[in-house]
Amino acid sequence: MAEEKNGSTASISCFSSTTTLVHDDHKVISAKISELRIEEVYDPYQNRDLQHPNGFLGAFMHIVKTSLGTGILAIPRAFKNAGLLVGLFGTLLVGIICTHAIHILVKASQKVCSKTKTPSLGFADTAEGVFKLGPPALHKWSRFAKYFVEGGLFCIHYLADAVYLVIISVSLTKFFKVYYPSTETWDEYIFKLILFVPLLICGQVRQLKHLVPFSFIANLMLIVTFGITAYYMFSGISEISIKDRSLAAGISGIPSFFSTVLFSMEGIGTIMPVENSMVKPKFLGCHGVLNSAMMVIISLYASIGFFGYYKFGEGTEATITKNLPDDM
Repeated sequence: MAEEKNGSTASISCFSSTTTLVHDDHKVISAKISELRIEEVYDPYQNRDLQHPNGFLGAFMHIVKTSLGTGILAIPRAFKNAGLLVGLFGTLLVGIICTHAIHILVKASQKVCSKTKTPSLGFADTAEGVFKLGPPALHKWSRFAKYFVEGGLFCIHYLADAVYLVIISVSLTKFFKVYYPSTETWDEYIFKLILFVPLLICGQVRQLKHLVPFSFIANLMLIVTFGITAYYMFSGISEISIKDRSLAAGISGIPSFFSTVLFSMEGIGTIMPVENSMVKPKFLGCHGVLNSAMMVIISLYASIGFFGYYKFGEGTEATITKNLPDDM
C-alpha cells in the first residue's frame, strides 16, 4: 500500500545520525559562518604602516609638552581671581572634563576608522566621518564640519604660537637687561625677530618621532623652571597665614579663571597626530598614555597655581616669573 501511494520505500538506515535533512539550508548557514570568520573587525593599529612610530614614552612626552606650555605660568593669577579653594577644585574639574573630551574624540576616531577601514584620521577628518556616518540629516553638513574644525585648529595654533613668541621675547628681554645692560635699549621686537627664525625651522619638522628630543629638552627646561619657581615660592611660605588669602573670590573672577585654565591645559590639536603616530593601542585605558600624562599635568597645574597664589597673594603677576627677583 505504501508503495502505491508514495512510489518509494525508505528503510531505517536512511535516518542515521549523520543524515542531512535540509541540505540546501545547511549550505547557506555554512557559507554565512565562513563569511563572518573571514570578515573580521578592522583594527586601525594593525594596518598602520609607519616608518617612525611613537612608543609610550614618546607619546607621553608630546602630550605633557603640549599641555605644559607658557599658560601654566599664569595659573597663580587665575587662582587669585577664583580663590584657593575654588581654584583647586576648578582646576581638577577642568582637567577631568578635558580628559573625558579627549577620550570621546579618540574613541570616535577609532570607530570611524573601523567602519571606513582607514588606518588613521585627523581631528577634522574624524568630524567629517562622524557626520557622514551619523543620521541622514547631518550628511550634508559633513564637509562644513571638517572645514569648521580645521579653522578652529588654525586659530588655536596660530594664537598659541603668538603667545609663545611674546612670552619668550619678554623673558629674554628681562634676562638680557639684567645681565647685559648694553642691550637695555633693544626693543622686544628685536628678540621676536631673532626667535622667529629657529621657531620657523622647528615648525617644518613633519614626523613627531623626530620631535621627541625637542619635547624631552623642553620638558627638562620646564622642570628646571618649576624648580626655580618652587624655590622662591616656598621660601618663607611658613610665615604666611592662610587667613590672608581668599578661599573663594567673587563670581566676577570665575570666567577669567576658567578661560586661563582652559587655554593653558587644552592641547586638543595635537592629540590625534600623537595617537595616529602609535602602532600599539596604548593611548587610552586606565594606564594609557592619556591618563598618565593628564595626571601629571593636572597635579602640576594645581600645585603651581595653589602655592603661587598662596605665596604672592594679591601681588601675583600675570606670569609667575615676574614675581621672581631680578638678581636671582
